[in-house]
Amino acid sequence: MACAQVPLDEQQVTEKGPLGKEQTLPALHPARKEDRFFVPYKSPPEDGSPAEVEEFLEHAKFITEDLEWLLALPHDKFWCQVVFDETLQKCLDSYLHHAPRGLDLATMPSSPAVADMQRCVHRAVFLTFLRMATHKESKESFLTPSVFGEIIYENFLFDIPKFLDLCVLFGKGNSQLLHKMIENIFTNQPSYYVDLDETVPTVLQIFDTIMDKCGLHCEGAAAMEPMKLNAHKKPTAMTMSQQDLVDLVLYLCDSTTTIHAFLDIFPAACSCFHSHGFLSRLVSFYESAVPDLEKAVKKRNFDATGLQEDLWKRLSHSCRKIVEMAQLLLHHTCLQPILEGGENMQSCAEELLQHFTSFLPEKRFLSDFDEQFPIADYISLLQQALPVIDETRTSYLLQGVQSAWDSVGHRKPHGNSQYQGAAGGAAEARQPERGGEGLGGAEAMVDAPRKGNNVGAVSEAEQESLLTCIRDLLPDLGEGFLLACLKEYHYNSELVINNILEDRLAPSLDQLDRAMPRPVVEPLPDVLNVRSNVFDDDEFDVFRRDQVDMSRIWKGRRKGESAKELLNDKQHIAEQKARYLSYETVVDVVVLEPGESPEAYGLDDYDDEYDDTYDMGQVGANDTDGDSLLSRRPFTVPQILRKGNKPEFEEEEEEEEEPLQNNVNRDQFVQDPALLRERADARRADMHQRKGFRPEPRPNNVVGQPKGQGQKQETVVDRRKKEASKGRGANHNRRNMADRKRNKGMIPS
Repeated sequence: MACAQVPLDEQQVTEKGPLGKEQTLPALHPARKEDRFFVPYKSPPEDGSPAEVEEFLEHAKFITEDLEWLLALPHDKFWCQVVFDETLQKCLDSYLHHAPRGLDLATMPSSPAVADMQRCVHRAVFLTFLRMATHKESKESFLTPSVFGEIIYENFLFDIPKFLDLCVLFGKGNSQLLHKMIENIFTNQPSYYVDLDETVPTVLQIFDTIMDKCGLHCEGAAAMEPMKLNAHKKPTAMTMSQQDLVDLVLYLCDSTTTIHAFLDIFPAACSCFHSHGFLSRLVSFYESAVPDLEKAVKKRNFDATGLQEDLWKRLSHSCRKIVEMAQLLLHHTCLQPILEGGENMQSCAEELLQHFTSFLPEKRFLSDFDEQFPIADYISLLQQALPVIDETRTSYLLQGVQSAWDSVGHRKPHGNSQYQGAAGGAAEARQPERGGEGLGGAEAMVDAPRKGNNVGAVSEAEQESLLTCIRDLLPDLGEGFLLACLKEYHYNSELVINNILEDRLAPSLDQLDRAMPRPVVEPLPDVLNVRSNVFDDDEFDVFRRDQVDMSRIWKGRRKGESAKELLNDKQHIAEQKARYLSYETVVDVVVLEPGESPEAYGLDDYDDEYDDTYDMGQVGANDTDGDSLLSRRPFTVPQILRKGNKPEFEEEEEEEEEPLQNNVNRDQFVQDPALLRERADARRADMHQRKGFRPEPRPNNVVGQPKGQGQKQETVVDRRKKEASKGRGANHNRRNMADRKRNKGMIPS
């Protein structure tokens, strides 16, 4: 067995040999490797047929089970299997080569079973590489750091291409873990820095190859070679075959994504890339090759539906990653030493300003870089860290940035200009905006110019100014057509003029009549004409009447009048008196003169249909109360209309006789007191029953006997009732509410 506190590379183990004899072997020996075959990885099927899906699931299940078995081995057995099993390394390499990347997963068919199995394989492979990059698992299971570095380097367990693939495959969500893993490997084996230095020229060759395929002139090492005679016959991005263009865009997208992931996770590599002039080559490639590729993707016709949009998204993604790579190189090589306050702050600031100055001729790259990472923020940081920075030089740089924005044909966005210390974040949210050929951003639409965020924010005065500027150069065009062009191109007059002259307008604008006049804007209806009010068309409606009697309109007390005169004015009483005089004469019997007809007084002839059964029987008319129904009460003038406030008719007050009590014997001088008491009790009981009267409860006995002599049950009950209800009235029921809050857990007990 392995000895404790001894590294694995120095341990010796005793095991039985093939003939049954015990033999002593090093802990890391090929004879200790288990015989197990690791199958290589195959990517998920694209068409998603049932047979291929079943084959992939079975194949991936084998890989997952084998890797889980490997991870369950002890430390010595694990390293024997890793170092001496070639099928394991082929399986891991095949996954790094063929595993789908981030953009590939978005285009693959969605199958829950395939997605779950892919995640299982992905996790198992990552844990395997993570354990392979760890030289010390515990106090008993560890390797000597120098021996660990030699083992992984000599057996090609890790190399620079594997680091690149690991970063692009597992970087999302595991960046910190990958950073520690790669940093540990480079620390224990510095030879990887030499390999990285030798790999950078190969990475640069990627951009030279793409430019050569596009028929563009290469810069750098490839430019020193003599030009071949048939170089002018090479196809360009517009003339090459469709498959070649697709392969070229996919190659560019995969390369830029991989390099950016490696630089983002392992910033120590930025200095190595920077020493080879990677930044200048990157900017030159962006300015030369990207416009041609964008033009080819936009203008060419593709066979498959959706292929053009997919290529456009991949190309826009590549542009964004190139800009972020440039930011990473500038941040970790120039700006980070300044922020840390090192000794070479002045030289780093000078180098940073030189890089920005070299960007000035590259208008396209400069505008896209400034949109994601404003250069004004870099200059502001430099001025804070080094106040001796030349202001003339910084103002020249800022003017150059503004000139780059003007040359590409769209406005500089006005947003929060804060420096983004790390790539990503706002870089994913903010994307280059441009019109015409210079479209950018991963979410750009194909064959449609990008619109800004402030469309429609132009005032009428600015709109008229833009129209006047365009009509001075193109007087034959109608104002309606020019307004449509301005709206389509974000109210950018320079871009509108350029696209009209080069005949590169959007399809929706080509269908319009170029002499179209400005549309007539119907005036809005007057608010006063469409209003509705209860005072419409009255004598004081000033909105519809030109003449209003102003003498009837005043505010406060009228001039020339006093309160006494107003109260003494009885005109309204005289007007009402004439109305009541018509009711003064009431006639019961109308005497007809000879020759007069009853119809003149509204009297009809006798109607035989009238029921006169009760006419002769005056029921209740002559009762003894003296109030005859046949005699009418004379009309009385209202008191307010009387003169001198004196009654015109005086009536004799009739004395009302008190009704005699029923069932009372008039001869009885004094009634029986017992009978009176019975009647009073009966009335009282009846009243109590109607009102729901309850008998008076017994008095509470809360005093009880002296302390120590015991209390009666009634006293205990009365005391409990008093304690529970003593806060109901004047104390606002505080005790009950406190108990309620405590029961609900609002007050800790």
